[in-house]
Parts: sequence; structure tokens; C-alpha cells
Amino acid sequence: MPTAAAMAGSGTRPKPVYELTNVAKTYAAGEVRALEGVSLTVREGEFHSVIGSSGCGKSTLLKIMAGLTPPSKGRVILSGTPVTGARPDIGMMFQQATLFPWRTTLQNILLPIQIREGKRAAAAARSRAAALMELVGLKGFESAYPAQLSGGMAQRAAICRMLVTEPRMLLLDEPFSALDEITRDFMNMELQRICLERSASAFLVTHSIAEAVILSDVVHVMSARPGRIARSIAIDLPRPRTLEMATLPAFGAYVSEIRNLLDKGAFL
Repeated sequence: MPTAAAMAGSGTRPKPVYELTNVAKTYAAGEVRALEGVSLTVREGEFHSVIGSSGCGKSTLLKIMAGLTPPSKGRVILSGTPVTGARPDIGMMFQQATLFPWRTTLQNILLPIQIREGKRAAAAARSRAAALMELVGLKGFESAYPAQLSGGMAQRAAICRMLVTEPRMLLLDEPFSALDEITRDFMNMELQRICLERSASAFLVTHSIAEAVILSDVVHVMSARPGRIARSIAIDLPRPRTLEMATLPAFGAYVSEIRNLLDKGAFL
């Protein structure tokens, strides 16, 4: 399957995968407005990220997209179907790997299938999980326990666990924020490679402007609460991205534009 960039270059727009229309979220009987009027479209093979100040509603938005909490208003559509709860075609990855210490790496990766479909289905998916482990460089660690893995290796196992159900959409909540800078850079490049190889669509919550720019096709800058998409910035850098691109004038210009918006409270 061609990438989103390749399709755009040929003049063919990728199909919409995720569509949010006028999404709002309130708490405390409407007294607290977390999100208001959020509309965006993620197309097949695209990588989007959202960035904003703490408390602007980024994580709330991700939970709504994952079906973990319903919107108070608006519509969330994935592959033409409303998102009304957790779904196997949505993969989610958190800040911590959250691997069960008593399960091997392979068993942890197969856990979502075992929970949804039972042990027999999980056993049938072992070859798929093993292929994913090879993809991320974990071949040979199938029987290792989490305590035997480095932080980066544990997050690679979490990537496999997210991908093993073959989701249409990847939702990422600052998945590498707990890692050191060198490992984080490496994992971001690994994530990009996996998304390109699988033509995956992805949506990332991050506090890092550089991370958003190096990974994304579109960066959404959110305003302070109630969170709104103040501006969506298309990142016109060639793929595959490399860490050396951080020295390019275009990269610096994108970073400066986003930082200026955040310094101004995204227009508020």
C-alpha cells in the first residue's frame, strides 16, 4: 500500500480514517469545559500530533478518540462507523509500557487477543506476534520477562502489543516521554519506520515540539482550556524523516511557528 505522502504526490488524496466533527467535552454538569468545537480528519497513512499547554484537553481528546470516554457533543467516526467504545481496530500506547511482570514478552504482546478472543486465538496469533518482535528488533526475547528488558525494549514490546490486533488507527499518549533523550530519538525513528511499513494512521499527544515536527504530517496546536484546535500546521518535510533534519532551516521554522503559537496561548 502506498504511503500518504506518495498518494499526495500522485494527486490522489488518501481516504479519511478518523473524522471528528465539533467534538466537545464537559464535566461537573457542564461547569467545566475541557474541549470545545474540535474538528479534524486523519487520512489513511497520515501521522498527526497534538500539542498544547498542560490541562488543555489533549489526553481527554485521545480518550474520546479511543472510545474510553464519550464526547458531550459532536461526532467521532472511524472507518465510517461511530466510535462508541473500545474497539479492536484502535491501538493505544501509553507513557509507560505497563507489561505484566509475571508474563513473558510474547505473552504480554498476545494479551489483548487473549482478553478479547481467548487463549486459543492468542496461540494462533503467535507467529504474527513473533513477526512483530522481529520487526522491532526483539527477536530472541520472546521468553524474557519485563525485568530483563531495558526501557526502550519494553516500549518496543508495547508497540508490538498495540499492533498485534492489526488496528486501523494508532493512538499514542507520549509513549516515549519516560525514556532518555537518545533512546527517545531512536524509538521515534522506529515508530516512523513501522508506520511507513504498515501504512498506519497515527495520532500522537506530545509536549515536545521537535518530536511533533519530526514525526508528523500535521501538527494540531491546541488553545488553553477549553481546548480547541487553534491551528493545524502541515509539515512539508520528505519521508523517511531523519534526526539530521532537525538542522534544516525548514525544520527550525516549523518549530518557531509552533512555539510562538504556544507562547501566545494559541491566540488566547
